[in-house]
Amino acid sequence: MSATRRPAGAASLEHASRPHRDALTEPAMTADQEANLAPDTEDAGSERSPRQRIIEAAFRIFAEKGYESASTLAIATQAKVSKRDIYANFSNKQDMLLACIEGRGQRMNLGAALPRATSAAMLEKVLASFASRLLVEVTDPIIITIYRLAIAEVARAPEIARTLDRIGRKASQQALTTWLAQAQQDALLGEGEAAALAAEFLALAWNDLRTDLLLGVAPRPSAEALAEQARQAAAAFMRLHGKPAPRARRNVGA
Repeated sequence: MSATRRPAGAASLEHASRPHRDALTEPAMTADQEANLAPDTEDAGSERSPRQRIIEAAFRIFAEKGYESASTLAIATQAKVSKRDIYANFSNKQDMLLACIEGRGQRMNLGAALPRATSAAMLEKVLASFASRLLVEVTDPIIITIYRLAIAEVARAPEIARTLDRIGRKASQQALTTWLAQAQQDALLGEGEAAALAAEFLALAWNDLRTDLLLGVAPRPSAEALAEQARQAAAAFMRLHGKPAPRARRNVGA
């Protein structure tokens, strides 16, 4: 029997590459904060449980054949389990797709690694680092495939898209909102609703890239290009909303 073809970009569901590191902001990040940015991995030699093998196989089959055309037999064959094993772990295909999304969607939630900014310069650098990591993670072909699957099933199973939105985009945006509100309290940002500021910054960071990738009309940029796009977004955001440092008061001569 010939080996099942794996879709481009989905070569590994578990061992994704570590997010791009921005050397400019490394001093602002602790080791624990950096660890929070990395996706979970397992030891290469560890044996995966039947459930994990089913999730990985289901993702590959969904990506290759589409959700509607994917069969439990094909998933069982690729996972090297029985159909009984599948039904012991999942009640239907929709549950398998939700498990795929929940397992990978956590990669898009990067808010836990945002350190408190102590200056306008640090604020801009952390914004650039956050956006760079977000762009690298969400433009990964695996994540783009998950978005496409959720979009394809939105009419039949809207909870799939809601789950992806909740654990990915909304979680990161809420963390960014809280962080920007703190920067406002610290007199580093101008006035405005923090949630609106967060949405504005993310729009600057993404531009048209996510739509282009979902439509397949543009290739994924390099990590260096994504980092530069993030830096430009952070600089533009700070020009619009950053507060200038207060000038030192001059003493009037006696």
